[in-house]
Amino acid sequence: MVKISALFAIILFSVITITAQQNLTTPQVSQKASVSQRIGLTDIVVNYHRPAVTKRTVWGGIVPYDQVWRAGADENTTISFSTDVMVEQNKVSAGTYGLHMIPTKNTWTIILSKDNAAWGSFFYNEKNDAIRFTVNPIANDFQEWLSYSFDQLSAKSTTLTLKWEKLS
Repeated sequence: MVKISALFAIILFSVITITAQQNLTTPQVSQKASVSQRIGLTDIVVNYHRPAVTKRTVWGGIVPYDQVWRAGADENTTISFSTDVMVEQNKVSAGTYGLHMIPTKNTWTIILSKDNAAWGSFFYNEKNDAIRFTVNPIANDFQEWLSYSFDQLSAKSTTLTLKWEKLS
């Protein structure tokens, strides 16, 4: 009788252990991240996933030139504004937007899409663009993991900067 109870306890413990391991959530390779900043009365939040360079060619490689890119990895990168804002002399209503980019060797097109729930840029549709504008990337110190930061802060404005590999 003792042997049967001990065997039952071992089997029960094994079943509980196996069940517990099935609920384990493993981290994504490109870690989820967010950055936020308040400017005046406006909260700005960027949600994204941070891919690593990992000895790959980034620009013109894993991020092809002349194609819409989700500005991060995995899910759609989004930017939210709690109030109406001006972005590059364009009025943008309060809300959440998909953040996409079209990198080229010399200039990048930045896109705020009204479709913020699309998975990456796979379902991107130009008809949903809220605004588009062009920026010039600059050389930067090497950065392994993609990141966003708010730079050039003032009481009324800021610049959102993407840094990854050797570009900013």
